[in-house]
Amino acid sequence: MIKACLNGDRTRGQHRTVPQTPDELARAAADAVAAGAFMVHVHPRDESGRETLETRHVVDAVVAIRAATPGLRVSVSTRDGIVDSARRKLAHVSEWPSPDLGGPDCASVNWHEEGAVDIAAALRDNGSGVEAGIWTPQAASRFVATSWPWQVERVLVELIPGVTPGSDGPWAAERILAALGMSPVPVLVHGEGQWAWRVLRWAQAAGYDVRIGLEDTRYLPDGREARDSAELVAAALRSEPGTPSQWPVPDAPG
Repeated sequence: MIKACLNGDRTRGQHRTVPQTPDELARAAADAVAAGAFMVHVHPRDESGRETLETRHVVDAVVAIRAATPGLRVSVSTRDGIVDSARRKLAHVSEWPSPDLGGPDCASVNWHEEGAVDIAAALRDNGSGVEAGIWTPQAASRFVATSWPWQVERVLVELIPGVTPGSDGPWAAERILAALGMSPVPVLVHGEGQWAWRVLRWAQAAGYDVRIGLEDTRYLPDGREARDSAELVAAALRSEPGTPSQWPVPDAPG
């Protein structure tokens, strides 16, 4: 299954169609689902287009997406950098309403970040699911040493060039997966930038859920700039996983 990541921290200067407003996110989500996505991941924005964890903006984005595509599961981000401290992050997340009152169905929590367990607990208390973001083998080891592997909705193995150790996305994924061991919940594997398509094809061949969208890359497998996240989702579904020599690595930077 393919999750569509619609915007991330990408700006309009980087791609002209990056959705920011609730209405734009709703249209982008509907298009991604029509292309074959099973859920969406978004970074809500404020009036100036900046990422935000403020409750009103999170709720506005989630409600708009659900209105356009009823029944769609909506994930949001809690990444470092949206606010300036773990304390402020926890304060915002603790205010979010339950999903039936406009809160997100789930949120990603990066396990290497300060206060990750507290953020996960706040989401659980709100009735939202937790997606554990694992970027490194060290974060995987830290995660499995807790009781959280049995409490999260899914594990996200996230391969980021220059951040995740390794010079090759699939090889880096294998190291993290080895540190995770047998997961009691679904595992989604994705890469960003120049690793996006190579990791996606490797993960598809290995039987994992995957993710694609403008957050992860602006480019199609042949290096052309994608129109939007829906076109990236359609491209991910169009081709069979193939063999390692066929996994695409676009020349253009993601």
